[in-house]
Amino acid sequence: MKALVLSGGMGTRLRPLTHSMPKQLVPIAGKPVLVHCLDRIRDAGITDIGIVVGERAKEIEAALGDGSQLGVRLTYIQQEAPFGLAHCVLIAREFLAEDDFVMYLGDNVLDADLGALMEPFLTHRPAAQLVVTKVPNPSESGVAEVDAGGVVLRVEEKPARPRSDLAMVGVYFFTPAVHRAVREIPLSWRNEWEITDAIQWLLDDGQEVRASVHDGFWKDTGRVEGILDSNRVLLDELAGELAEEPSELEAGVLDGESTVTGPVRIGPGVRLIRSHVVGPAVIGAGTVIEDSRVGPYTALGERCVLRRAGIEDSITLDGVEVDGVTGIRESLIGKAAQITQRPSEPGVNRLVVGDHTRMEVGA
Repeated sequence: MKALVLSGGMGTRLRPLTHSMPKQLVPIAGKPVLVHCLDRIRDAGITDIGIVVGERAKEIEAALGDGSQLGVRLTYIQQEAPFGLAHCVLIAREFLAEDDFVMYLGDNVLDADLGALMEPFLTHRPAAQLVVTKVPNPSESGVAEVDAGGVVLRVEEKPARPRSDLAMVGVYFFTPAVHRAVREIPLSWRNEWEITDAIQWLLDDGQEVRASVHDGFWKDTGRVEGILDSNRVLLDELAGELAEEPSELEAGVLDGESTVTGPVRIGPGVRLIRSHVVGPAVIGAGTVIEDSRVGPYTALGERCVLRRAGIEDSITLDGVEVDGVTGIRESLIGKAAQITQRPSEPGVNRLVVGDHTRMEVGA
């Protein structure tokens, strides 16, 4: 069994953050979303993984290397342009060979045991097995019509009148039968080779396609809201692990006036000075927190500096500085950003804002 992870998307909905980094490397709960995907694949016993990359290939390769640090073996597959999910299967033909494989979207977060999702595929071995979940707005997704026995009757991509409320969540299991399907389908109206069309081709060819329903959390992290929702879920998952980990706090890191409450992962070289951290939270290496409060569901990057600050339910990337600003909540703060108080003119805000930025300022 192999895995094919799709990581070629540009992340236009996350600009300006993704001007400087691929969306798949945006950290959630202390590590890139793509690494969370690879961890789940490895934990299911799959270690031979192909990663489809696009224009940001060098950055992804620099971050992941050959995969050995994650306990996997990575093969990078270049996609010259985003021509669709079925096109990814097409260009990965040499890597996939005649093996069964799981295709996993590298910007999706599921709170699922991939091994458990894979079991019915290994048992029945249909040509394809989909993972689906009930959604309130199926017309925005690829939709599967499934009978009571889990057999897929029909699939459609973003139908105007959905026959079902079961959306495909970005995890697909395939036998080599899919290779003929991706060769046979035409380009869609979006000028892409759609995986939905390839699955429908298998159905029209009389081959079996099954589905398993995922009732837990699923999110596409292509938007800020999806990233923050995923951060909460993954920090909750991490809380169980942290309860069993020894504390990394060493003498001199936590002064006598600071407190750490709940599950918190603290990196090496962190200093807490007259500050309070409430978990679940992750504090990156080399970060200094002084006269500040870090609330639950917060993941701070490395080498951040917080002074007289308050932040919760948020993510910061590396090198962020916050000075004199409290009440930061539900925020995603980019690398090396500086957030400071302007005490001389109360009620007046001075902003230096990049392209495609969205800001919400309190009245």
